[in-house]
Amino acid sequence: MSERLQSIQECGDCVEPADAFGLVANETRLSILEALWTADSSPVRFTDLRQAVEMRDSAQFNYHLDKLTDQFVRKVDDGYELRHAGEKVVRAVFAGSFTEHPTIDPIDVGDACVECGADLRAIYDDEQLSIQCPKCGYGHGEYAFPPGGLTDRDDDEILAAFDQRVRHLHCLAKDGVCPECSGRMETTVEHADACCVGSSLTATHRCSQCNHQLCSAIGLALLDDSEVVGFHREHGVSLSERPYWTLPWCVTDEMIELASEEPQRFEVTIGCEDEALTVTLDGDLTVLDTERSPA
Repeated sequence: MSERLQSIQECGDCVEPADAFGLVANETRLSILEALWTADSSPVRFTDLRQAVEMRDSAQFNYHLDKLTDQFVRKVDDGYELRHAGEKVVRAVFAGSFTEHPTIDPIDVGDACVECGADLRAIYDDEQLSIQCPKCGYGHGEYAFPPGGLTDRDDDEILAAFDQRVRHLHCLAKDGVCPECSGRMETTVEHADACCVGSSLTATHRCSQCNHQLCSAIGLALLDDSEVVGFHREHGVSLSERPYWTLPWCVTDEMIELASEEPQRFEVTIGCEDEALTVTLDGDLTVLDTERSPA
């Protein structure tokens, strides 16, 4: 065990998880956190904070504020401000993860299945949004999408937000940073039939700290690679404007070749018009080499 991890686990000032959740399990305390979040400026003076929460009893208000201080709220010379933990609580409330369980009708995506060409459909269930083919059943990705992502968005905006979220999640994961807790993310490539995409050879990212997991086709890791982005730009294609599920190399393994098992080496061949770009990656999805050739 590293000295840093041991020092975190043995922290004398840390609060037990059950106690931490108990501290915010109160309407007044949640109102204090929200008032600090929505304040026009920070820090917020005690009197202004109490007025924002609309609590007349100063002693009672001070009691609840003290319970939050040090763990969720920081006291400074000019008042109070949110600590990172307090921000996380407010974001979770606004995201609707604790309070909302919406359902929406399936969305006609307007793009074709990479497997059979049928029209794709987006399904939202239990805070997960998936891109599916209703005809052949091929999966084009299923990932967490908090209820707040549906607010004030039409179908096209929901799909666009989902596309950007998936890119962001995998960009962090492949770089070794857990999008949930910022812990160390480790990548393995293996045959995984239970993955959220139809591809059988999939990249799985697992967090060693919170056990959060993401999986995808190998090619999805290349969406922000400079060589891949530049290659498409030269052929008049803006990858940032193309939903990931419309790119076969992001949702299938048909363009992927296992070049070596020990050590793992993968070659992803991406075609544009009359030219092809072959990208070589290792088992951590680090790009090792690129090569262009006639398609």
